[in-house]
Parts: sequence; structure tokens; C-alpha cells
Amino acid sequence: MKKDQTANTVQTGTQSKKVSTYFQRLVIVLIAVIAVIWTIEPVSAGSVKVVTRFGGVTGRVLQPGLNFIIPFVESTRQINTKYLIYETMRDDDRQTSGSDYTDAPVDTNTEDGQRVNIFYTIRFSVDSTRATWVTERFGTEEALVDKIVRAESRSVARTVPSNYTAEELYVGTGKEKIAQLIADGIKQKLADNGILLDSVLVREVDFNDQYTQSIEAKQIEAVKVETAKNIAARAEFEKQATIRAAEAQAEAQRLQSLTITEQYARLEWIKRWDGKLPTYMTGDAQNLIQLPR
Repeated sequence: MKKDQTANTVQTGTQSKKVSTYFQRLVIVLIAVIAVIWTIEPVSAGSVKVVTRFGGVTGRVLQPGLNFIIPFVESTRQINTKYLIYETMRDDDRQTSGSDYTDAPVDTNTEDGQRVNIFYTIRFSVDSTRATWVTERFGTEEALVDKIVRAESRSVARTVPSNYTAEELYVGTGKEKIAQLIADGIKQKLADNGILLDSVLVREVDFNDQYTQSIEAKQIEAVKVETAKNIAARAEFEKQATIRAAEAQAEAQRLQSLTITEQYARLEWIKRWDGKLPTYMTGDAQNLIQLPR
């Protein structure tokens, strides 16, 4: 009996050890799987990730695709390398805008003191080769845009219109001039801070209503003056044409009178004669034209 009890006890202990060993192995496998999963760091297209270790930048940049990091020791910060849009616009438009970053328009003065609002768009991207430097200096994309793109573009946009009169900006290629000068003014500064400038577009130069009305009235008057000039020029042209035609006709008559002979005059008289002799004749009969026989 005791032998049976001892055998059962040994068997039970063996089974318990097997269960314990199986559980331990399962835990080890789970830990290993979790560790492997935590080492995988996927990077989506249009971005890179900067690897940090205990908060410090390591200098390693992960490209789009599957990458590996040391779990619990390393972490990453994502940098967007797709095109980003910074725009200045009215408050009502900012609610429905699809731009990445929006801001109020730049309020400034022209050379002749006219108040204007500049509405512009900047398209740019972060240089992936400078991702480590950008992370060290600015930390986040938002800080980079605020401290460089926003600050630099608004500073330049505020000074550019002071080189032009309001009328120069209102008509012609005023918006294109401002856009080019903004681009020229910020391109190098952005490049120095890891930003690639793609384009600058000035969508609108907004004047106050009173000035707009005065400019439009001035343009209408200019059109009227130009129209009057065209009418006067046409009248003068027609006058000179009439004079030239009259002079030409007089000259032709003068030349014709020099070439008329007695024989030619008789021929013209015969062409116009209706075949009837005059009923009454007065004066000297020698003035009659003698018909040839």
C-alpha cells in the first residue's frame, strides 16, 4: 500500500515538474516574441525616424521600411519629409483650410504709406539628410516651422512692400514681384536650417476699400483719356486722308488740262452729242466745231 502511495506521489511530482517546465518555456517564448516585436521599428513612406538613446540623439536615421532598434534602450522621433504648406489667410478661411500650417496675413505699408495685407503660400519640405541636426536643434517639426518658416517669411514679407508704391503693387506684376523677393529672402536661411524651399506664391495683396475705389476710378479715367486720344487721332488721320485725296485730284486735273488738244476736245464733244443740231445759234459761227467729212 505504501509502495503504491509512494509511486503515486512520485508520478504526481513528475507531472508537476513537466507542467512547470512547459509553463516556463512558454513564458520564455512569449518574452522572446515580445522582445523581437519591440525591436522592429517600421517607418512609413515620406518620413524618416531619428534614433535616440536615453533621450540623446545617436545620429542614426531610419529610412522608410522595417528597421530594428534596441528595446527599452532606444526610441525614435519621426520627421515628416513630404511637402508641407504654410499659408497666411483670413480667420474664416483657416477653419476649412487643408494646409498643414495657417497664420494671419502680414500687415504692412507700401513706400507711399498705404496699408496692405499680404496673403501668401509657402511649400517646403524637411531635408532628410539633415534630420539628425533638425532634431537636435528644434526637437519637433512644429518648432522648426514656427521658428524658421513662419518667422523668416513674415519678416521678409513685411519689408518687401516698402520698396514699391501702392499703385505698383496694385497693377501689373506686383504679386509676382513680392513672391520672388520673399523666395530670394528666405531660401538660404531655410536651407541653413535643413529646409528645402519649393515655391512661394502671393495669392493676394489686399488694399482697403477706399484706396481700391480710387485706383479703379483713376484707371477708368485713364481709359477715357486713351479713348479720346484714339478718337482724335482717327479724326486727324481722316482729315489728312481727305486733304491728300483732294490734292491728288487737283493734280490729276491739272495734268489733264495740259494734255487736252483740239482733236481730243472734238472727240469728247462727238461722244456726248445726241445727234441733234441746235435750234438757235447766236454769236460767231466760227466757234462751232466742224465735223470731219
